[in-house]
Amino acid sequence: MRLTRDEMRGKAQTVLGLVDPAELGPTLMHEHLIWNITHPSQRRPDVSGGPQPGQYWDLLNSHVGDIRNTTQKDRDVAARATQEMVDAGGKTVVELTIGGLEPDPEGLAQVARQTGAHIVMGCGHYVHSYQDPANHDRSIDSFAKEMVDQVQQGAWGTDVRAGIVGEIGCEWPWTDLEKRVLAGAVIAQQETGASLTIHPARHEDHPSMLVEFLREHGADMSRTIIDHIDRTIFDDDRLFRLADAGVILEWDLFGQENTYYAHSDIDMPNDGMRLRTIRRVIDRGHLDQVVISHDICHTIQFSEWGGHGYAHIQNKVLPHMRKRGWKESEIEAIMVGNPRRLLTFI
Repeated sequence: MRLTRDEMRGKAQTVLGLVDPAELGPTLMHEHLIWNITHPSQRRPDVSGGPQPGQYWDLLNSHVGDIRNTTQKDRDVAARATQEMVDAGGKTVVELTIGGLEPDPEGLAQVARQTGAHIVMGCGHYVHSYQDPANHDRSIDSFAKEMVDQVQQGAWGTDVRAGIVGEIGCEWPWTDLEKRVLAGAVIAQQETGASLTIHPARHEDHPSMLVEFLREHGADMSRTIIDHIDRTIFDDDRLFRLADAGVILEWDLFGQENTYYAHSDIDMPNDGMRLRTIRRVIDRGHLDQVVISHDICHTIQFSEWGGHGYAHIQNKVLPHMRKRGWKESEIEAIMVGNPRRLLTFI
């Protein structure tokens, strides 16, 4: 059954159906519960369990690779990890495992039922190198229709509906295929009233290129999230220009305290550095443009394998913010108010 725009307006959509946005509570805006981020050329169907004991530090610092660290298809493992967030006071997870990453909508519904968490699912396609080769010849309208259907009718052969568009993937150099997918995503944003969330390329100038592209295609900038600010932008000039463009800024690598980053030549900031950067943005008047999360997508990030887990922000980051003098109203905006606004269909 297809839902209409009028039926969805003013509500949020979880994997179990429409809900009153007031029920969402503290929200993690960018996570993965069930995923396969292993490159398609290296995937195997028989992968289960986590890495070997003793590998944690080398995997954390990208010295070794292990397919068990990049593949997490176990619904029970996902439920146990999600329960930790619920027990710590969190209520909602935005789960952005989309096309190319082996999404499991029915698995997310099972986790939601088991834990009582609200789970909001994304839709669309990840970066070029992960996409189905059949996508290469598809049109913008084809991608748009697919994403509209995923929001209003059901995603990936199920009746489980998405509640946000994205994380739409981009690589560097930015490819024509990725631009067509993003153009389709903007149309889906316009037609459904959902927010749009974007995985930018790992290049400091790509977010500004995204802003230009989004303006040209008529995106609602106030409901468009630029993900992974913490690994992409490292100077205030670029950061403030992005904030002034009106998009939502997402610091979503909380808990990644290690300098070493496998995917580009950067020094990864720690949580204290993330908070100081967010503080500067807020002091310029952009509190309503900030959301945060962990973007857990490696098995070793689960507490079950020694990682920080989905409860880290509740258990560690928010107390640290209070210790550093953050106002409760600021924490409420970042964790509750801003996510609620973005997850409410208009």
